[in-house]
Amino acid sequence: MGALWHPFSDMGAVTQNGEFVVSRGEGVYVWDADGRQYLDATAGLWFVNVGHGRAELAEAAAKQMREIAAYYTFGDVATPSTIELAERLASIAPMADAKVFFTSGGSDSIDTALKLARRYWHEQGKPGKNIVIGRDRAYHGTHVGGTALAGIPGNREGYGTLMQDAATVEWDSAKALLAEIERLGADRIAAFFCEPVIGAGGVYPPPAGYLAEVRQVCRDNDILFVADEVITGYGRIGGAWFASTRYDLSPDMVTTAKGLTSGYLPMGAVLIAGHVAAPFHKPGAGVWWRHGYTYSGHATSAAVALANLDIVEREDLLSSAARLESTLAKEFGVLAAHPAVAEVRSGFGAVTAIQMVDPADAMKMIKLLRKHGVSGRAVGAGGLQVSPALIMTDSQVSELVAGFDEALRELQG
Repeated sequence: MGALWHPFSDMGAVTQNGEFVVSRGEGVYVWDADGRQYLDATAGLWFVNVGHGRAELAEAAAKQMREIAAYYTFGDVATPSTIELAERLASIAPMADAKVFFTSGGSDSIDTALKLARRYWHEQGKPGKNIVIGRDRAYHGTHVGGTALAGIPGNREGYGTLMQDAATVEWDSAKALLAEIERLGADRIAAFFCEPVIGAGGVYPPPAGYLAEVRQVCRDNDILFVADEVITGYGRIGGAWFASTRYDLSPDMVTTAKGLTSGYLPMGAVLIAGHVAAPFHKPGAGVWWRHGYTYSGHATSAAVALANLDIVEREDLLSSAARLESTLAKEFGVLAAHPAVAEVRSGFGAVTAIQMVDPADAMKMIKLLRKHGVSGRAVGAGGLQVSPALIMTDSQVSELVAGFDEALRELQG
């Protein structure tokens, strides 16, 4: 084996069994280093919303690089593409008078929102509001704050206590959130972080009425509501730019990344409601928020993001995602009849999960899917992720289901 240490991997197994090297992509397909074609069931890591191989995104990057590839945005410094992208995101944000803080990716966006929530309350004269609450099964990236906040114990294993002021509640119970607030005291809690659709923790839709209930609990207790839309943002939820719009959440902050550039370059953004940003934007107030990243608002990433959003709008991929929601539910629903499948979860955007009866079968299925022309991924405890590019056709969904069906039949022997 070479020098590459893969993220989220058992490197002993990789060393023993070798790597799956993806060398090319076009549309909803990828090819390995040996030239074999696969349907990309996951759009990379949830992010290739517009599909692989979009030449205009490469051209947008090249054009920007010829002008100025990157510059920092600290202080009063900016680049035209960064300013333009911020205005564009503010115009589609699911809250009033939005401000946009750029990051390098989803984990950065989570920690940015976490720090901003605490600093906001400091500026409001309530420095004791430091605790952040997340949910069981939730994934909020891999920085220290996001790992502590999330509800996947395995991701915290072996690190000790990462952050004292973090709590976790049941993923599907507004009453559990309210009970935790009463236990800790609302005057100590800064924010509640909530994935509208739980992603990496297994792909779970929100129970009926849950999101509206927890949103109201946060309002009633003066706690900031942060919607983690790193996965659902920029069209994947179907019919809207953001799940926060679809579910009428009016969040205080939205964390985003992935679909912002369709993964063509790394970039994230936190969308911040006007009332949260207000203490930091008063002319002459002298409030320095000492936070940011070298590549916050990277000029070339911003240019690619703008071109990516152009594609989403021009090809009406918000409607395509809504179509995929229906098609995925219909086509993948038949797989629930397989003895090895516990359930199929769908009906909440261009995402689906096939839950295996035996969680250990999920990793076996990844190898079998490749044999049948599908590149897939295991999530949560025994789930298989389906989150295709928003350009996938209904016939390609049928092709994808056929690959899963053949792999399941081989698994059963």
